[in-house]
Amino acid sequence: MAGYTPTTPADRAEMLEAIGVASIDELFEQIPEEVRLGRDLDLDRGRSESEVYDRLAGLAEANRLAESAPNFLGAGMYDHYVPAIVDAITQRSEFLTPYTPYQPEVSQGGLQVMFEFQTAMSELTGLPISNAGLYEGPSAAASAAYLAIAATGRSGLVASRGVHPHSRETLATHAAGFGARLTEVGLEDGLTDRRQLEQAIDEGTAAVFLQNPNFLGSVEDIATLGEYASARGALLVVAVDPMTLGVLRPPGECGADIAFGEGQPLGNRLDFGGPSFGFFCAREENMRRMPGRIAGETTDLDGRRGFVLTLQTREQHIRREKATSNICTAQALNALAALVHLCWLGRQGFVELGELLARRTAFARARLSAIEGLEPLHDAPVVREFAMRSSGRPVDRLLAAPDGAGPSLPVYPLGRDYPEFVDSFLVAITEQRSPDDIEWLATRLERAAA
Repeated sequence: MAGYTPTTPADRAEMLEAIGVASIDELFEQIPEEVRLGRDLDLDRGRSESEVYDRLAGLAEANRLAESAPNFLGAGMYDHYVPAIVDAITQRSEFLTPYTPYQPEVSQGGLQVMFEFQTAMSELTGLPISNAGLYEGPSAAASAAYLAIAATGRSGLVASRGVHPHSRETLATHAAGFGARLTEVGLEDGLTDRRQLEQAIDEGTAAVFLQNPNFLGSVEDIATLGEYASARGALLVVAVDPMTLGVLRPPGECGADIAFGEGQPLGNRLDFGGPSFGFFCAREENMRRMPGRIAGETTDLDGRRGFVLTLQTREQHIRREKATSNICTAQALNALAALVHLCWLGRQGFVELGELLARRTAFARARLSAIEGLEPLHDAPVVREFAMRSSGRPVDRLLAAPDGAGPSLPVYPLGRDYPEFVDSFLVAITEQRSPDDIEWLATRLERAAA
């Protein structure tokens, strides 16, 4: 069977000449050297298409699906149960295939989904205005920074080290473009250091970024921490895990001006890392600076209920210098999945789910704390995720497969993002993790610790 060759050397030379570069290396010179592979693919030359497929399929089989064993990974993405009704609704063609609803007269279903989603997120966060969704949590953090800088006329950003590392990295990247400065505040006993936070906020601070629960799983006292921000005229921005809002006070009731987060736990599977969606809520005075779009309810000439895009702040719709977002589309299908999941749970079911998470998390924390050589990283209250410290074996050896060949234990080593916690790891609990699953993890940690 003949091999598959997409282009000949002459084809490539002709294309390079047409776009005005001399070589493939010049075409990709903007990609940093440290992220390049630096070698040819480990694939024999001259293979047929079917042989290449078999080779790649074999490599894919080395992956381990999240559903193949109890999974305690979290750190922002969680293995929640997604009810069958989510697929039944989102796979309908009128939701699965449409693109951006520019014409309200033919997009009533899509616009109503946005409106109902906004209503749900507003109720969850305790803030009156929600947009129709963003790409994911970290990009929502950047949008919050842009809003705060425009609203206050200031350029300082303060972020707790308890905010998700990806969001802090995104803030640092965008701060350079905004001409802003980002100051990080450390953690003490698993919580944002109050003294450091108060000292970091000054008259030039536009926004203070907190997360609840924070990345270590700790429940922060947002209301008290937020007083430091409001006293200096800065906006309080809070990243939240939506699945905890059935048992925790919503950020809007704690003084937050903006709440954002990663929506994946609502109705969206892990799906090998994506796609997901972000949500963004704020107070009314900041509505015109919000990113993306807002769907609104109205009536037509005959008095019938209808839906429109009330606000569009994308550069495609208004003058670029007045735009607050260059997001070119929305994760509307993912947001619909979240809405269906919330409707399936209902108000009482959502609260009961939060209570279940808190109970199982408390059980798991106590069970793992009883293992010799393990102890909680902090004593702060937690809801669905907690951090453990290994005082005996190094974390990489503790979590490694017993035979050195299989997958490591499915928890999150904190040393990836926090050098000061290289001896610690995160354990995430969802309703999918039964007491038997928790015992499964504890037994393996006991063996490894011994």
